[in-house]
Amino acid sequence: MTTLLVIIVLVLLSIGIWQLTKIFDLTQVGANTNNSQIANYEDNKVQGYLMFGFLAFIYVFTIYGLIKWGGLVLHTPASEHGSLVDNLMNITWVLIFVVQTITQALLHYFAFKYSGKKDQKALYLADNNKLEFIWSSIPAVVLAGLILYGLYAWTNIMFVDEDEDVIVVELYAQQFNWSARYSGEDNVLGKANVRYIEGVNTLGVDMSDPNAQDDKVVKELHIPKGKKVVFKMRSQDVLHSAYMPHFRAQMNCVPGMVTQFAFKPIFTTAEMREQQFMQEKVKNINQIREKKSAELVAKGETALDPYTFDYLLICNKICGASHYNMQMKIVVDSPEDYKKWLKGLPTIVDEIKVASAAPATEANPATKDSATNTKTDSTLVAQAETK
Repeated sequence: MTTLLVIIVLVLLSIGIWQLTKIFDLTQVGANTNNSQIANYEDNKVQGYLMFGFLAFIYVFTIYGLIKWGGLVLHTPASEHGSLVDNLMNITWVLIFVVQTITQALLHYFAFKYSGKKDQKALYLADNNKLEFIWSSIPAVVLAGLILYGLYAWTNIMFVDEDEDVIVVELYAQQFNWSARYSGEDNVLGKANVRYIEGVNTLGVDMSDPNAQDDKVVKELHIPKGKKVVFKMRSQDVLHSAYMPHFRAQMNCVPGMVTQFAFKPIFTTAEMREQQFMQEKVKNINQIREKKSAELVAKGETALDPYTFDYLLICNKICGASHYNMQMKIVVDSPEDYKKWLKGLPTIVDEIKVASAAPATEANPATKDSATNTKTDSTLVAQAETK
């Protein structure tokens, strides 16, 4: 309601200002004013100063944004390749900032210096090969360098040696949750297809495939520190994007095909929580939550829980109404803790057996009652025959 009132007030204020300008124009009728539609020297000078004002606004807002929101950017990467991605991003930002600063300054300066003046004629310059060579070659060299460095980074990140000892994990996306499937001791994922989705087999694993017998499905992703993890990604319905910001990893999950991404974690969850920048960030978040909790408690509502840092897997594609809530917790363990955690998980075969046994267990009481009734009926018949 408050927002609506503000909008109404702003609209009415705009109408009022517009009416005042019309009244001012009417009061100027008959006055000695220049109504020519052609800009004169004074008009150009005013426009030049306004352009300098706009240039100052751009620089001031840029500096203010860096100071105000610079601390919100992701800090130390949690993957081995993360520093490579950050270097590429930092180089790009520096180049953009330098080029933008120089070109915007020159653009606004020339607009003022060469504004229209009385008896001044524009100089017609057909071409300047030297100047054109300079302003074409410099951007070409810079862009070529960025592209080559980007290709180098991409090749290093995406390359997985076939002989390398890696962990294979499948990430399965569906509106609006994630599932992970581990390949078990054989480190080979079993085949899967949406046609096999039934009951607890929500990922459509082909149970006739020998490699699927030790696969394990979870809703919380665990990965070991210092070990490369190869993620095989699938989607059940629409296009999703598996995004793990702290690991500088992102890959689309496309229906009907398998995509892949790999990285090596370098910080456990506990180690990342101990980082100085992370402790400060958590402290700031909890201060905000405390203020919000005080407001909620005053209204008789439940207070917010304190925030604790966790790695997250989120969807970076707008995949539907609940896209914002499509996330999975990621835990980076020590290699020992990871093995212990994985060993304690049931396989998908075990889960299917348990699910299949449940209806049979539920049916047993009925069978037992039937047997009791039969026994009772037989007794009654025997008694009747004795009589």
